[in-house]
Amino acid sequence: MEITILCTDASHPVNRLLVPWAARHAEHRVSIVRSRSELPGGDILFLVSCAELVRAQERALYGVCLVLHASALPLGRGWSPHIWQLLEGARRITLTLLEAEDKVDSGRIWQRMDFDVPPDALWDEINERLFAAEMELMDVAVNEYGCLTPQEQDATLPPTYYQKRTPEDSRISSEKSIASQFDAIRVCDPERYPAFFELRGCRYKLVLEKMHD
Repeated sequence: MEITILCTDASHPVNRLLVPWAARHAEHRVSIVRSRSELPGGDILFLVSCAELVRAQERALYGVCLVLHASALPLGRGWSPHIWQLLEGARRITLTLLEAEDKVDSGRIWQRMDFDVPPDALWDEINERLFAAEMELMDVAVNEYGCLTPQEQDATLPPTYYQKRTPEDSRISSEKSIASQFDAIRVCDPERYPAFFELRGCRYKLVLEKMHD
């Protein structure tokens, strides 16, 4: 099969798993591209951490265009759903593999799987669990291509939406306890979207790391 992975951010931490994933599927031709203008066409297009809107005419170059979205759709459509859910206190996240459509996160569902996120997991440990689940669902899509029966999203559930996170969402209050803001700190990527606070006229970056005996 001809498989394309569109990941628009070359610095995104998921990239370290994409090349090994492609190597594990060497019986297929797998290409990793950074822009929809580079899409060659083929059987499967995976949108992985893709910030571009892939239009219908571009999706039509493939047998199917699939998105990985970390919520139990139709609940939690929109941006960074697993981050928002963890901030709400979630300890288990549903990852959904679905068909891309013009209306955000509205396509038919191919497969779901749940993964646990311990309350002490930091951003990199959260990513490790999320990305492992993403690679597993991509495996399912390839291995069962043509055999799965996509399901429409549950029309009895009103969709909910998460907004796009901004740098301001990583702001920590210097007046509140660490314990009360621990979730807000632990989900922040210290390189790309660091937690920060302001005190005495300066802005400070917070880096949270576990200490091991």
